[in-house]
Amino acid sequence: MVGGGIVGAGVARDASLRGLKVALVERGDFAQGTSSRSSKMVHGGLRYLEQRSFGLVSEACAERRVLQRIAPHLVRPRSFVVPAYRGEKPSRLAVEAGMWVYDAVALFRNTRMHRPLSARAIANMEPGLRREGLAGGGLFFDCITDDARLTLANALDAAAHGAAVANYVEVTAVSTKGDSVTGATVRDTFTGEDTEVAARAVVNAAGPWSDTVSRLAEASTKARVRLTKGVHITVPRARLNHVRALVLRTPQDRRVFFAVPWGPLSLIGTTDTDFEGNPDDVRAEPKDVRYLLEAASHCFPDAALTKDDVVGAYAGLRPLAREEGLAPSSVSREHSIFVGPRGFVTVVGGKLTTYRRMAREIVDEALLSVRLSARRTSTAKRALPGGRGLPAQPSAAAGAIARRWKVDAEEADALYFLHGSDVGDVLGDAPALHRARLHPELPYLRASAVWAFAHERAERLEDTLVRRIPVSVRLRDGGASIAADVSKLVAAAAGWDIAARDAEFESYMKRVDREGAWRREM
Repeated sequence: MVGGGIVGAGVARDASLRGLKVALVERGDFAQGTSSRSSKMVHGGLRYLEQRSFGLVSEACAERRVLQRIAPHLVRPRSFVVPAYRGEKPSRLAVEAGMWVYDAVALFRNTRMHRPLSARAIANMEPGLRREGLAGGGLFFDCITDDARLTLANALDAAAHGAAVANYVEVTAVSTKGDSVTGATVRDTFTGEDTEVAARAVVNAAGPWSDTVSRLAEASTKARVRLTKGVHITVPRARLNHVRALVLRTPQDRRVFFAVPWGPLSLIGTTDTDFEGNPDDVRAEPKDVRYLLEAASHCFPDAALTKDDVVGAYAGLRPLAREEGLAPSSVSREHSIFVGPRGFVTVVGGKLTTYRRMAREIVDEALLSVRLSARRTSTAKRALPGGRGLPAQPSAAAGAIARRWKVDAEEADALYFLHGSDVGDVLGDAPALHRARLHPELPYLRASAVWAFAHERAERLEDTLVRRIPVSVRLRDGGASIAADVSKLVAAAAGWDIAARDAEFESYMKRVDREGAWRREM
């Protein structure tokens, strides 16, 4: 299994639960690429109805229900408001009709049924929203998630069922005999040591790098991936003065974008532009940030946002199935599966929400290609790590955590979102010092950082401050102010001596500088 994003981790979990021998390798950290840089939503895809992608929306709605059941701590209901304006598309009638179709495609089993809203109702609900020309709209429900931790949960569950799971291990060659694959050569990126791995099938779920991996097995493989870049920014939510998530349109090109409450921040995005560079070098650029600031300021006119309002920004790449002649936003989000040579299976495209169903199809295809059989998958029934033992309602679960562990409401909610029902393991033996916050403005505890290295496969300081705990885009300095302290805190659990600890600190500071370059260039 090549690639430790959401699809690769999902495939590893599916295959291991079927009793298959599985190895999962990721050349960086789990979810380091696309799978930690999404809009943080598990959703049916209301906007895909405009493309008449009814099958995709139906699948996504069904999968959303499954994920709410197996990972209630990571997949949380959220209300969304869609405003409609006179003289602009979609009209109020189109919005209401779209929501009826959305509920119907979901077999009227959405998180909750939509309801139409008058202009007055929207103005009262969302006082910061542009009122000029407001005609009404609607309210519906989808879910938010922590994409990196959802990916990690799948990888950890695969390991719990016998899979050999490793980050910072890169595939350097794919072995073939005749027209069949026989395994791969993998390299530890820390030590440089190579290992030969025998395998009947190799699944390529490397996302933006999948064409590169495909050519290891078959040099003549044509490009199958079209990369588009999506950028998000975070700003203080008080600047927008909104309560619920909002589905909005940019004034520049009428693209859909979101403003989603993220604690005291608003997550705004995304852009959708073709990307032709090196996938390793993707980052937010001044033009991306400017585009989102202009769009948000148009929809929230009193905000008049500038670059100084931006707390953080991140960029990711969508590895879409290549389609020529279409605008980036019009390219299908459906996935495609390719087989060749025998036993070498490549997946391109797809959505975070539908990863589990994709994984099932990929494992089925891999088994078929090598003429093997295995028991049916049980991924829809087994809870992901942290998904059992607490109330599914986030407020009730957080309340139980607050009472049991004597933490405040914000800290309890953060603990539930990070660890779910495993919070007792995280805090049970933690010394009092580890129950303090990592940063006074953030609800995350020091114990979570130590746990990341001891039990969640973190290897680098970046793994913890970017993906295990979402610190980097919630602090204006990208976490630079706490990086030295955290590196000392986790050194023992990480097995670092003083030189290694200092090297990790320096590496993280370089990342902060690189990710924040747009601010200096703007």
